[in-house]
Amino acid sequence: MTKPIRLLIADDHPIVRHGISSCLARQQTIQIIGEAGDGREALSRTRELRPDVVLMDIDMPQMNGLAVTDLLRREMPQVKVLILSMYSNSEYALRIIQCGARGFVLKEAPPEEIVHAIEAVYAGTAHFSPDVARVALNQVVRGHGESAGPARLTSREREVLMHIAEGQSNKEIAGQLKIGVRTVETHRERIMRKLDIHSIAGLTRFAIAQGMVSLMPASLPQLLAAA
Repeated sequence: MTKPIRLLIADDHPIVRHGISSCLARQQTIQIIGEAGDGREALSRTRELRPDVVLMDIDMPQMNGLAVTDLLRREMPQVKVLILSMYSNSEYALRIIQCGARGFVLKEAPPEEIVHAIEAVYAGTAHFSPDVARVALNQVVRGHGESAGPARLTSREREVLMHIAEGQSNKEIAGQLKIGVRTVETHRERIMRKLDIHSIAGLTRFAIAQGMVSLMPASLPQLLAAA
């Protein structure tokens, strides 16, 4: 990294801001350029200082962190927002991602995880707590009426669905299962009809929410964006 990541810390608790600043001050890859104690100040300081990353608390006076994040997404999309919270199973799980945040980290996380999260979102990837990511996916599934369980699928259809969710093409699935490409296409059509889900992103969200394939937080924003 040729230059340090310019970071703004937004949290309404001075002790939290001081603690994070102290932990990150020793990091050569991160430069803390400012702090904000409420949502409106976070917005104005971001406009003024133009940081690379904002470490944003959710519960702040004047304006909550998610509302600020949503405004920044529209006004300054180049600024990456990493949400900071003390709750791992947040009621805001889906909103965290929909507002444009690129990641989520717990306040109780060790310093090295916070550093990794900051570096990840700056680099253009995502860093989400698995708990928050799973809650968000389940909310999307319920919101789209995709609540039918995999029990309605045959064992072969379940196999095909898992391969689809892993991003494999019809040809790749056919090779893995030693069946014809046309057979895979037929299974895909039946799966979509049975589940009433008519997109690959939708099938992937369903499979992850049902625990049929592993959750991949880095791909979560893309999956939700296609919702």
